[in-house]
Amino acid sequence: MTVSKLRSALDLCVSGEIEHSPSGRPPQNEVLFLFDACGTSLLRYVRSLGVESAAAQDVTQEVFLALFHHLRLGRPRDNLRGWLFKVAHNLALKHRQKLKRREADFVFDVDLAAIVVDPSLDPEQRLAETQRQGRLQAVMRALPELDRQCLSLRAEGLRYRDIAEVLGISLGSVAKSVSRSLSRLANVWTCQRRIAAWFYRRRGLAGSRD
Repeated sequence: MTVSKLRSALDLCVSGEIEHSPSGRPPQNEVLFLFDACGTSLLRYVRSLGVESAAAQDVTQEVFLALFHHLRLGRPRDNLRGWLFKVAHNLALKHRQKLKRREADFVFDVDLAAIVVDPSLDPEQRLAETQRQGRLQAVMRALPELDRQCLSLRAEGLRYRDIAEVLGISLGSVAKSVSRSLSRLANVWTCQRRIAAWFYRRRGLAGSRD
């Protein structure tokens, strides 16, 4: 999804009259502004819910078209970022139900835990780092769906109260879910560091990377 595609879609929604939202911007301009600010995060979150790439772009565009109509009708503007994620969540679930996809087929979006390895590392170190990040991704995929959703939204910068609103759960449930997920990731990280330390000791490197 690109700005130009969204702009074209918005143009189809506008009948030629000039309208302004309370911010002073025409609704379509404000939508484009928020697309710039939140579009990538929303797309990433929709992907994390198991929606494949092309469909995720369509869902994300639908979210911003819904925002346009929301603003055009003068509806509440409080916390529009949280509103966008809630709409994205509901549309993504609707898409999943429509395709009758099974939970076992869902994949965690690798963009949220992309394997990026420092090119300055030697080949053995790069391999170890790639394996470590791969294990972290495996943990993410193995998380219960609610935990994965909470962690994905937290990774996109949403506050706990916003996550609770998006998912329709209590603030306490969000806190427990995020804490539980981070604990599992931390355990993997600690385990990997211990393995690396053992490896370097065996090689007589005493943990050095020089």
